[in-house]
Amino acid sequence: MSAFLSPLGIPCQAPPWGTVAGADLWTGKIAYQHRNGTVYDMTPLPLPLKVGVPGIGGPMITGGGLAFLSATVDNYLRAYDELTGRQIWQARLPAGGQATPMTYTGDDGQQYVVIVAGGHGSTGTKAGDYVIAYALPKQ
Repeated sequence: MSAFLSPLGIPCQAPPWGTVAGADLWTGKIAYQHRNGTVYDMTPLPLPLKVGVPGIGGPMITGGGLAFLSATVDNYLRAYDELTGRQIWQARLPAGGQATPMTYTGDDGQQYVVIVAGGHGSTGTKAGDYVIAYALPKQ
């Protein structure tokens, strides 16, 4: 166990430990800041408390205004509205998603978001060797 974690396996300081934030590029001020992630996969009891958890990985933003992020220590890929930061979708991953998502357009014209769910040793997430693609709704 890390020196920075309590016996429950969570950080010793008060949450939030991780947030999703958006900056107003005209004013330089924070436009929104919301807690990102739960302790569901971090503690002995699977608690879905949205406290904002540490993460490794960055967001990927689509042209349609969605920000995809899976860097948290719970095994989820989430989509946020880039203007408000409101979470609008999430999917459970079979292993830790400590990676930055990517996107591509298939030969059929469909846009996909892809995440590698491989886990990460320093965060203690479940290891795996998954590459998962999600189709975005057609506009």
